[in-house]
Amino acid sequence: MDIRPVSAIADFFVICSGTSERQLQAIYDAVRTGLGEQGVRLFHSEGTSASGWILMDYGVVIVHVLSPPTRRYYNLEQLWKDAKTVVRIQ
Repeated sequence: MDIRPVSAIADFFVICSGTSERQLQAIYDAVRTGLGEQGVRLFHSEGTSASGWILMDYGVVIVHVLSPPTRRYYNLEQLWKDAKTVVRIQ
């Protein structure tokens, strides 16, 4: 999501889901490793796969890795509905 017009905290949100704790952790590990290999620095992360929400702060991009129930509950897409969806993959 392009949140630049509606927020000063970042430029983009990436929101994705995993169906198990193991899958959430694998997504986190793959993003961190892949971006790290390209020299992109992770400024901060919080949450755990057990909590159902892992947030990865890369400065201008914030990655949210959520379990389906957590994603439904927080409904970030609706909360940030004024932001433009750049890519949607299902």
